[in-house]
Amino acid sequence: MPEIAKQRPGTMRLVDALQYRLPLAGVVSILHRASGLLMFVLLPFIIWLFDKSLTSEISYGEFTSAFTAGLLGLPGWFIKLVVLALIWAYLHHFIAGLRHIWMDMFHAVSKEQGKNSAVFTLAASVLLTVALGVKLFWS
Repeated sequence: MPEIAKQRPGTMRLVDALQYRLPLAGVVSILHRASGLLMFVLLPFIIWLFDKSLTSEISYGEFTSAFTAGLLGLPGWFIKLVVLALIWAYLHHFIAGLRHIWMDMFHAVSKEQGKNSAVFTLAASVLLTVALGVKLFWS
């Protein structure tokens, strides 16, 4: 009889990991980390935007032209898309952080409260991002 290879306890194959359905609170937690990483990685771009917007009238003109004419060979719509990703990252990270503070303060750790606050976090961050995205792309 052929021997069946047994999986070691505590290990998970990639196929098993991809089939696992993460609860909504877990999705919010992973997105909280991803949004923090995105903001950290794009911090030089954020600092450049801030510097260009405040230094002088000429630099402010360069700042606004980046959204229309582009920057470093990248088209203006791509710059707007990157800024929209930063807007989402900031909003999601902020709202998810408030969610964690609220859960810590009021000991709201039941499954139902976690799910409800996760739904609120996702909905609020997406709705606010869409509203600011409309302003960014069509104004």
